Parts: sequence; C-alpha cells; structure tokens
Amino acid sequence: MGRYDGLVAWVTGGGSGIGRALALELAREGADVAVSGRRLDRLEAVAGEIRALGRRALAAPCDVTDEEAVAAAVAGVVQHLGKLDVAVANAGYGVSGRFEKLTAADWRRQLEVNVVGAAVTLKAALPHLRASHGRAAVVASVAGMIALPSQGPYCASKFAVRAMGLSLAAELHGTGVSCTTIHPGFVASEINQVDNRGVFDPGRVDRRPKNLMWPADKAARVMARAIYARKREYVFTWHGKLGAWLGRHAPGLVHFAATRKRVRDDAARVSKA
Repeated sequence: MGRYDGLVAWVTGGGSGIGRALALELAREGADVAVSGRRLDRLEAVAGEIRALGRRALAAPCDVTDEEAVAAAVAGVVQHLGKLDVAVANAGYGVSGRFEKLTAADWRRQLEVNVVGAAVTLKAALPHLRASHGRAAVVASVAGMIALPSQGPYCASKFAVRAMGLSLAAELHGTGVSCTTIHPGFVASEINQVDNRGVFDPGRVDRRPKNLMWPADKAARVMARAIYARKREYVFTWHGKLGAWLGRHAPGLVHFAATRKRVRDDAARVSKA
C-alpha cells in the first residue's frame, strides 16, 4: 500500500526530467498516472514504464499554451482513468540572456508557457479535484525567490508561479482541495538543453554546477511526499533552501555576490580577447 494507492494523477511536462521522475514515483506509490507534453514518443515511453510498475497509464499529448488542448487532455484522463485526484502543473522551460538582447517574443513565450500554461492546467483540473477532494501542485523554482542576472524572464515567470500557487491555496482553503507550490534547487533535467524558442537541442551544454545537482528520482520522492502532505509551499535541496532564504531575507547580499561575479566574468572575457 503506497501513499497514492487507488488515486489517479496527471503530470504535465511528464516526458522527461522531473516530470517523468515524478510520474514514475507516483506510480510506485500506487497511483494510476497520465502524462502530458508535446513529444508523444517520450510520453508513450513513460506510460510504458508506468505500466511495467503494474499501474494504468495514459499518454495525453498537449501544449499547455493551447487551452483547448489542455481541456481535452484532462477530459481524456478522466475518461480513460475514471477520475482525477492529483494534478501537477510541471511543464516549463527557461529563457535566458542579457536584458538588452531579449525580444518581446522571448518574454511572451516564457510567460505564456511557465505562467499562463500552469494557470490553464490548474484551472482545467480544478472541477475534477473538487469532486475528489484532491491535490493540485505547481512546480515553481528557487528562482522564484532569488533574481539573478541573465535570468530575468525565467526568474520573473517563477516569481509569478509562486504568487499563483499561494493565491490558489488561499482560494481553495476549506474546500478539501489543496495546492502545493514546489521550489526545486538544481535537479538533473533537460531544461538547459532547450533554447529560448522552446526547442530541444541535445547538444547544448548544461552549465549548472554538477556537484550541487540532485538526481531527478530523489527530487521526485520529496515532491511526492510534499504533495501528499498537502504542504502549501515546499523548497528542497540544501542549496535551494539557502538560496531561497537569501533571496527573501538578504537581497542586498545576493545583489553584491551577483554583481561581483559579473565583474569577474567580464574581466575574464577581456583577458581572453
């Protein structure tokens, strides 16, 4: 008997990284699981892994920026798996670059996927979660508490996702439905292999610090526990907790460290020129 025995879960961005790992963890904990995303081959592969664990599975492809497609995906989940108890708005990616070089399209694309896409996902799931007294979750980031140079669009989107999650938690108070906003630190995923246009490029180098990286399956275990416990907000990895604390309580120190690093990086580029 697992925590999620007999429940039905739906995870967007479920074809890779954190989403895939969470879908598999929920299945190990007893849930039947539907996964959504844009790459059907990836979704079918994850659905196969879920079935191999003895659970029912559904690949429900959709682009979270398409509200009708999201609604159709939710309807498919309920039709094929019978109900919906857990909905995780996980789909997202990161736009990066210096402010002067970013276009309006870059900003719109980032907010459309990470913010509007999450909102549409949760909205579509809510009627079914109300029926089951279920659990909603949205994956934000420690970047939603600490702003860094060259990460403006991504940080802005995750600050907004945090506000969305906390607002929804307050709206749902007393209804029997919970909303958990999750803030991961560095977790192994393909996020840095997706360019500013949202196109996956396996040749892109992930420059995040490897010594701080959590494996996705470890992240999925703590996320599943937080969602089950109906926590309002959950931050994980020790460096993530430190970054979140600094971002909220010592923003001046963050600014000092970020600007000193930029000066060093600029000096290094000049010396190589």
